[in-house]
Amino acid sequence: MDQDRVPLELARLWRIPLDSKLGRPARLDVGSVVDAAVALADREGLAAVTLPRVAESLGVTKMSLYRHVGSKDELLDLMRDAANGPVPDSLAGTGPWRERLRLWATEQLRVLEAHPWLAQVPPSGPPSGPNGIDWFDAGLRSLRLTGLDWGAKVGALMIVSGYVTSAAQLAQALAAGREGTGMDQAAAEREYGRAMARLVDPERFPDAAALFGGGLLEDTGEDTGENDFHFGLELLLDGVAAAVAGDE
Repeated sequence: MDQDRVPLELARLWRIPLDSKLGRPARLDVGSVVDAAVALADREGLAAVTLPRVAESLGVTKMSLYRHVGSKDELLDLMRDAANGPVPDSLAGTGPWRERLRLWATEQLRVLEAHPWLAQVPPSGPPSGPNGIDWFDAGLRSLRLTGLDWGAKVGALMIVSGYVTSAAQLAQALAAGREGTGMDQAAAEREYGRAMARLVDPERFPDAAALFGGGLLEDTGEDTGENDFHFGLELLLDGVAAAVAGDE
């Protein structure tokens, strides 16, 4: 590959060697900087990831990082691609599109659960790193046996992936809101339902009162968040199914 034709940020993202000079290997490289940043985010959250903190964790000066990472934004792109990792073996091959796309979404959610800070990284554009392209390719492969054109496939993947990220963000926000209460999500929903059943006037809010008085929130189990995620995902897949049927 002609590295002169590749922007510096992409060369680092794809780990294309930028210096072929012989000599003692450098103490730092892009991979070690990114690994340190990901480990810091996993321990302390995204807000903790600053260039000085990353440099401190590596025992180097902040200025020494700039040989390997041009900016904080570039570091976030590198971290995102590294933390996403390559797609799991479960996404290899092809099969019924709905089954494959459902699995693609749930595997993404597992990654976001393993690295909660990933859901907070601002989007910077379409996938451009090797792992990002690996996930993109797996998503396209899940839709290979449909008759959708490329634009429809990309649109479907964007909607499903956006839903997964939003679901992860909501789960994190709800968990933060429960912090210190000792309640899980199911218990919090039961307490909310009981309070609303006492407060909501059926004459003013007839349908909401019927909901809160119907015991729905009393029946929530510990997997309420997972059930909500899959319910929403199936609604999205119904929409993709309608597009597939329309194309056929």
